[in-house]
Amino acid sequence: MVQTILASRKFRKKAAQSVIDASESHIFDCGDGIRLQGSYSPKDNAKGLFIYLHGWEGSEASTYVLSSSRFVFEQGYSVFRLNFRDHGDTHHLNEGLFHSAMFDEVFEGVKQAANLTPEIPVYIVGFSLGGNFALRIARVLNSEPIVNLQHIFAISPVIDPVNSSEVVDQNRLIQKYFLKKWSTSLRKKQAAFPDIYNFSEELSQTNVTDMTELFLSKYSDFGSTHDYFSSYAIHLDDLKTSKVRISMIMSRDDPVIKPEDMMTLNISPCVSRIMLKYGGHNGFFQSLYGPTWYDDYIAQTLKAENP
Repeated sequence: MVQTILASRKFRKKAAQSVIDASESHIFDCGDGIRLQGSYSPKDNAKGLFIYLHGWEGSEASTYVLSSSRFVFEQGYSVFRLNFRDHGDTHHLNEGLFHSAMFDEVFEGVKQAANLTPEIPVYIVGFSLGGNFALRIARVLNSEPIVNLQHIFAISPVIDPVNSSEVVDQNRLIQKYFLKKWSTSLRKKQAAFPDIYNFSEELSQTNVTDMTELFLSKYSDFGSTHDYFSSYAIHLDDLKTSKVRISMIMSRDDPVIKPEDMMTLNISPCVSRIMLKYGGHNGFFQSLYGPTWYDDYIAQTLKAENP
């Protein structure tokens, strides 16, 4: 839990000012009038482009995103930090509501980010739900490639949302964290579209499970929460034929993701499964201020792949 809590602590943002100062806001048209916003931090003579995908109710400004993006930025790479719909300060951009099964628009946003620098290597780093999106991107690449994509790094990725949803309400600290974050997001959406949304019933719920069930029943076509969670799960053979290099990094003490979810997947020779004993969820601290274990792993991987 200490590792997990530290992953989002604001003190880590102070060192990331270089990425923030260099950022340019971009809004992508992702089809059907859907707009996604992100920040692009170009580096002169960049070695490559890193595209970052945050977790549920995170954003491009999440501490773990800024900290890791600062690390690769200082190594000579450009950075693009993409917001999912209704994350960060983007609630006003789309009338419709976000849910985790909305894959197509995220995939389109990633493709457009990659096309900003089609002449250099592209890398994707996803955290938690962002790691889940990254793995869903991987499973369609054989038929829908992304320009110059070299490697996907999935940190604490959600594999089986059914399992993860059960865990969230069992831990009071995690439950409180997500209830607060989701409630804040719904209030922002209601303020942006007051004539369309009134979330008073959703905001009165005291656990994530009940809130999810109510939300889906009113604002989606899913017949049950199980149908919804299954719609964005990473299934047994999804990565079996992957041709792009993938690194999945998890810890056995993750309080949100069950470690066996990743270990049971059938994977291709291009996929690496890394299971650490400690690290929490999105944590993997080696020291309070230094690079995390996955930062060092990414740096070592890049050095090995580009000697």
